Amino acid sequence: QVQLVESGGGLVQPGGSLRLSCAASGFSLDYYAIGWFRQAPGKEREGVSCISSSDGRTYYVDSVKGRFTISRDVAKNTVYLQMNVLKPEDTAVYYCATRHTPCPRVIAGWRGYGMDYWGKGTPVTVSS
Repeated sequence: QVQLVESGGGLVQPGGSLRLSCAASGFSLDYYAIGWFRQAPGKEREGVSCISSSDGRTYYVDSVKGRFTISRDVAKNTVYLQMNVLKPEDTAVYYCATRHTPCPRVIAGWRGYGMDYWGKGTPVTVSS
């Protein structure tokens, strides 16, 4: 069964850190681009980051550059999103998704249409 499962979300104070995981089963992430998206209440889904399996290149939306890091563990078939210096505006449900085509070079405005597989999401709340 093809599945993506996110984990690692939770409640954190501003300035804190979380590491999200996206574990794939039923297929290999080797030939996919893997993206992280988020959707805050009342807002559209937005792309946050993407990693290319073919060359490991990473891409970020400007609002998270320098704070978030996407990475991949081939052996575990898992992608991570390390989130540091979290801000209240980072509060959202975070989703991972994959597709056979490369990451977009510009993450801003990437809504994730046409992705092959999606996880169910993990909530992140940044609040004091």
